[in-house]
Amino acid sequence: MSTHRTRPEPSDDGEPPVRRFDRVLAYGALILAGASVVCFFAIIIGTASGMDQAAFGEGAWPIAAALPMYGLPLAFLMIIALLIMTFVRKGRAGKRS
Repeated sequence: MSTHRTRPEPSDDGEPPVRRFDRVLAYGALILAGASVVCFFAIIIGTASGMDQAAFGEGAWPIAAALPMYGLPLAFLMIIALLIMTFVRKGRAGKRS
């Protein structure tokens, strides 16, 4: 088994291969945004069911309240970074061919 890394070759249609970091960034943004939306709806449902402000300060509710506030902007930044890296990678692949 070889210990050196080889560069992945472009596919038959000329598209550069998707890197592992791109996949991690995409799935991380998807999971973070999904968890943020679930927590957002949990807060809405909790408020609608009659929970008061003091009840949201104990248990897992502070995390559920903080996740949409920080998670959605972070997921947005991750998607923007993914788009920029994809454009740069495709631009470099276009210059090579």
